[in-house]
Amino acid sequence: MWTWVLWMFPLLFKLSLTALPAKPENISCVLYYNKNMTCTWSPEKESSHTTYTVELTYSYGKYNRICEANSTTGASCYFLFPLVIPPDNCSIEVKAQNTDGVIKSDTTYWYLDDIVKTEAPEILSVKPVLGIKRMIQIHWKTHEIFLPGTCLDYMLRYRTINSTHWVEVNFESNYPAYNLTDLQAFTEYVIALRFMTIDSLFWSDWSQEKVGMTEEEAPHGLNLWRILRPAEMDGMRTVRLLWKKARGAPVLEKVLGYNIWYFPENNIHHNETRNTTNQQLDLHLSNETYWVFVTAYNSLGKSPGARLRISAIQEKPFRCIEVVQAYRLKDQLVVEWNSTVPEVNKWMIEWFPDLNPELSAFSWESVSQARNWTIEQDKLKPLWCYNISVYPILQDRVGEPYSIQTYSEEGIPTEGPEAKVENIGVRTATITWKEIPKSQRNGFISNYTIYYQAEGGKEFSKTVNSGILQYDLKSLTRKTYYTVRVMASTNAGGFNGTEINFKTLSISIIEIILITSLVGGGLLMLIILTVASNLKKPNRLTHLCCPHVPNPAESSIASWHGDNLKDKLNLKEFDDSVNTEEDQILKPCPAPTDLIDKLVVNFENFLEEISTEEAGKGQKTFLGGETNEYVTSPNRPGCAPWESFEGPQTLTEIPSRKSQDTTEICSEAIEQLYYSDQSLGSNHLSEEGTPNPYLKNSVTTREFLVHEKVPEQIKEEF
Repeated sequence: MWTWVLWMFPLLFKLSLTALPAKPENISCVLYYNKNMTCTWSPEKESSHTTYTVELTYSYGKYNRICEANSTTGASCYFLFPLVIPPDNCSIEVKAQNTDGVIKSDTTYWYLDDIVKTEAPEILSVKPVLGIKRMIQIHWKTHEIFLPGTCLDYMLRYRTINSTHWVEVNFESNYPAYNLTDLQAFTEYVIALRFMTIDSLFWSDWSQEKVGMTEEEAPHGLNLWRILRPAEMDGMRTVRLLWKKARGAPVLEKVLGYNIWYFPENNIHHNETRNTTNQQLDLHLSNETYWVFVTAYNSLGKSPGARLRISAIQEKPFRCIEVVQAYRLKDQLVVEWNSTVPEVNKWMIEWFPDLNPELSAFSWESVSQARNWTIEQDKLKPLWCYNISVYPILQDRVGEPYSIQTYSEEGIPTEGPEAKVENIGVRTATITWKEIPKSQRNGFISNYTIYYQAEGGKEFSKTVNSGILQYDLKSLTRKTYYTVRVMASTNAGGFNGTEINFKTLSISIIEIILITSLVGGGLLMLIILTVASNLKKPNRLTHLCCPHVPNPAESSIASWHGDNLKDKLNLKEFDDSVNTEEDQILKPCPAPTDLIDKLVVNFENFLEEISTEEAGKGQKTFLGGETNEYVTSPNRPGCAPWESFEGPQTLTEIPSRKSQDTTEICSEAIEQLYYSDQSLGSNHLSEEGTPNPYLKNSVTTREFLVHEKVPEQIKEEF
């Protein structure tokens, strides 16, 4: 048993590795008349080299033909003409063979008349028929194998010479000619033709194209429109009439000129006519309603008249359009609108570039029995903004238009917004920017995006609507540099503006005001407290603010009197030591040239020291603590200052009255000054005039500190 298994194992292994070719299927045959019969099948390719053998049996099984092919040449094979000629029946069988074996297809049966494909016809002529408008006649010829009178199926297609849209016409004919009707007058058409036998499944190829033109006739018709200008001061207005060929008019239609006839609505007999070869005309009309008629003419006649009613200036147009929207659909721009008046079934569409409102770029077109309008996108410039207006027309009245703006194709803006920074604070800043010019937008601006980044920090962004032209940045860092840019975006993308830099403040105005207020408030409180404390001591406040300066003009040194002074100035009680000091102090001596200035300075120093002692220590004056007075001692007239004394005179400080000796010395000094003043009195005043009452501004004045009771004592002594 094991021997048998070992013997069968190699055979089973060999069978498992066998790969037969794929069975041929989907066999198809076409009989190219007067050429060959070609058959194809699937699969078209094999993984290994395969040989195909096609067996054709025809004439009801009488004859066989063999055709060979392989996987290199392809899964097709043909039999040359005239071995196979319709009408006849045949059968096809395909056998595939490789190194591993052979496999056959199913047998297929064919009726040759069903699979015949004829050659393309040849168009001989395409001509109009004399006297018959809007028709051309086509003549062609077929292959000689078809006997005259053989009925064939034809397909004819045609188009205008400037169009890509074909129109197809099917017909049966046993005569090689056909009349093509319902065409446009004086228009060129492109014609092509193909045919097949009645029983065949295959059309012939298309013939070569041939061009023909219909006969000329009178103009077809016109579409009429107008552009209204504002009224002038005299009530007149300019109306520009525009007209063009009506839809469906021949492309090559010849027009020799146009006739224009217009008149007021309430005065039909007051009409005027004009003639022009252009397709526009300016009329100067009054403010009333007018009717206008325009016809085109050529050598064969004139067109039907196109009429238009031009409303009066004071006439209010009706309104019926609710909304208009535009959108792109494949390669077309579609405009749709809604109307509240169902009776309106005619509309006029205007469109022109927003940046070029000149009449040369102005276009218009009428629409009937529809509430939408389409235009090829190629007829509009990309990245241009267009103004589109829709006018309703009810009978002859033109209603109020509805206008929108749209782009046939949007793009990315060619420049970004120009931004600047305002109101920079500690943690806030305002970013403002200007709108991009329309010529640079290339579409509708949908939004703006503000990008801002601190120096060495993370970038943040904020998007706002297209109607917003500023944005307040918040939560910024104090005393930090920032970089900002603004991007404008359309549906196609965005473009960044130039970057700008700014630095936030280290301290805000509010903080400055707050600090100033606190400091100012503190100073004010200090001043108030100081004034309040000094109000309790008015003498101190008065002395600090307005120190008392005695007026020397009011001094009474010249009129001392009384017995008190005599008693206090008793010269007999002075001892020898005091007399010696008195002689030394009051002894006349030659005076230097600057004696007067030195006396003034010494007395001023003396008075300052006395005032300091009174304010600081609260002690009384050296003459008893009573009020002191300053007196003026004028120089002697006719004598120079340096001749008044024999030697230099020194002024010593008079000590306070603590002992009798000091008092006697001061009394004797004052007495000597009094006598000196008496001797100088009248002559000096008469020659020099009134003494200067200001102490520090006059070199002819002297200040002496004396007791208010001294004059009385001196008088008593005298």
